[in-house]
Amino acid sequence: MCETLCDSIKTKNTVLSLSRTFRHTLIAILFLMATSSVIAQQVIVDAPNVVTVNQPKPHNPTKAVLLSLIPGAGQIYNGQAWKIPIIYGALGGVGYFVYDYYTNMMAFKNEYLHRVNGGTPELKGYTNYPNSSIYNLYQSNNKNFQLFVIISAAVYGLNLIDAYVFGHLYDFQVNDDLSLNFSPSFTPDFTNPTGLAPTLQMTFRF
Repeated sequence: MCETLCDSIKTKNTVLSLSRTFRHTLIAILFLMATSSVIAQQVIVDAPNVVTVNQPKPHNPTKAVLLSLIPGAGQIYNGQAWKIPIIYGALGGVGYFVYDYYTNMMAFKNEYLHRVNGGTPELKGYTNYPNSSIYNLYQSNNKNFQLFVIISAAVYGLNLIDAYVFGHLYDFQVNDDLSLNFSPSFTPDFTNPTGLAPTLQMTFRF
C-alpha cells in the first residue's frame, strides 16, 4: 500500500514537472514570437528613414567662372574641353603681339632718348633714320602695344563669359526634332505681271 502511494506521488510529481516545463516552453515561444513581430514592425517603419538616395549636385555656373580664372578650367568643368586649344591659341596669339610691340616700343624709346641726350645713333637698322622718325615709330608701337593689351584682356574676359553662359546651359536639353528648313514659295505681288513673286520660306521646328 505504501509503495503504491509512493509511486502515485512520483507520477504526480513527474506530471507536474512536465506541465511546468511545457508551460515555460510555451511562454518562451510566445515571447519570441512577440519580440520578432515588434522588431519586424520597427524595421518596416524605420526602413524609409535609413534608405538614402544620393542626388547629383547641381551644376554651378559661379564655380565655372571661378575655375576659369585659370583659362580653360571652367570649360573642362562644363564638359567642353575641346575649347581649350581655341582659348590658349587666342591668348598665345595676342600675347605674342603684346610682347613684340612692347619690345619694339622700348627699343625706339631708348634710341630716341639716347639721341636727344647727345648720343650717336645705335639702333641697328635705324641709324640713318632721323630723330622724328624714331619718335614716330615709338608712338606707333606704343599704340599697338596698348591695343593688344586690351585685346588680350577681352579674350580673357570672353573665357570667363563663355564658362558662365555655358554653365547655365549645362542642363539644357535640346529636342532631337529641332530643325531649320528652307523652301521656295510664292507670295502675291501686284507689281509683277504674273501676280506672284518668288520668296524663300523658312520653317523652324522645335
